[in-house]
Amino acid sequence: MSSKIEITKVCQHCGNDFIAKTTVTKFCNQKCAAKNYKQRKKTEKLNEVKTPTIQKTDFNLAQINDKEYLSIADTCQLLGASRMTIYRNIKNGTIKAAKLGKRTIIKKSNIEKLFTS
Repeated sequence: MSSKIEITKVCQHCGNDFIAKTTVTKFCNQKCAAKNYKQRKKTEKLNEVKTPTIQKTDFNLAQINDKEYLSIADTCQLLGASRMTIYRNIKNGTIKAAKLGKRTIIKKSNIEKLFTS
């Protein structure tokens, strides 16, 4: 069963007037539909990339200052150095560290001595 409905609509992509044969038609042709789909997917991907950068955790200096012993991650944030730099300095003997099982901890006074000497 076919109907002879002809509805004048405006294309949501290009803005041109066209005659739609169904009530749900949004675009004047397949080309406009494809371009709109591609643009929609591009904006979705861009929104996905923006979201994780907003959720970045803030560095809490007050919380680190309260601790007597620091983890490698806390030391990295305090000194602004990478993990490998911290491990390299521990291996060279510049920073004294202790192992508790698998965990490496550094006394905060040892880090302060680096800058006072």
